Amino acid sequence: MDKIFVAIFTPEFLFSVIRVSTPLILGAMAALICNRGGMLHIAFEGIMLSAAFLGMLTSALTQNVLIGVLGAIAGGLLISMMLGYFHLVLNSDRTLTGIALNTFASAGTVFALYLLVQDKGTSSSLPSLVVPNLDIPILKDIPVLGTALSGHNALTYVAFLTVFLTYIIVFRTPLGLRIRTVGENPNAAASVGIDVMKVRFITLAISAVVASLAGAYMSMGYLSWFSRDMVAGRGFMAIAAQNLGAALPLPSFLAALAFGAVTALANVLQTLNMPSEIIQAMPYVATLVGLGFFGYAAKKGNEKRAKASLAHAKEREAV
Repeated sequence: MDKIFVAIFTPEFLFSVIRVSTPLILGAMAALICNRGGMLHIAFEGIMLSAAFLGMLTSALTQNVLIGVLGAIAGGLLISMMLGYFHLVLNSDRTLTGIALNTFASAGTVFALYLLVQDKGTSSSLPSLVVPNLDIPILKDIPVLGTALSGHNALTYVAFLTVFLTYIIVFRTPLGLRIRTVGENPNAAASVGIDVMKVRFITLAISAVVASLAGAYMSMGYLSWFSRDMVAGRGFMAIAAQNLGAALPLPSFLAALAFGAVTALANVLQTLNMPSEIIQAMPYVATLVGLGFFGYAAKKGNEKRAKASLAHAKEREAV
């Protein structure tokens, strides 16, 4: 136990928490945007995985990091627009479509990897690039904080910036007002001339760009290559984080950090000879516990609102 406390209360552990939380933060912001637009789906695994694969591939072919990131965004947008077409145009079930697209991305990336390098595991034989790390001036020289907060991958700092940008876009712009209006009441939005389908496609596109950055980070930051199913449930954890955060940027960000902390703790415990099955299950158990807490809190909130409504109705009858 002493070894655990010694390992946790260090700048290196905080650095690890931020590092592993990066795709969760980006995924949570993407899920938040979809939730606010009434288009929350479960295809984030497929979006992030496709982005990770195409980011790796385009960076390897062009030897350009920026083009690699743009390739990752294109891969995520492809899956998101497929979801939009099947659900919004062809009226398919959103959940079933998400499951199908996740499966398609999982199998499709492995098949494409095999065609390219005759390997079904990793792309280590491809000369792909990584997004560089950044040392923040002044901050890097501060004791403790400099070690924890400086020297991260550039996409990590983009993830932090995305929290602020998500708030601005969703809550402080005319487009954000349209997205929230369509998400809350599409019929009312249509009655005032808002093109509901167009706004929903825009919502999916913005969300896909953010989620694609999470995928790009996985193969061009967290690792320097692509491996099969490397997203490993982070898309679902991101959805859980924005649910815990009640579709608000700051609480969702904190929930993503909490899930990241559990994952970082699991990495620390690997050095203490604990059973690997327990360690691997920890992030997912934390997700289930968080969702259970969210469900309980939501139930209590609904009961409280129902009692308040009933009391108000009785007061009106008495008058």
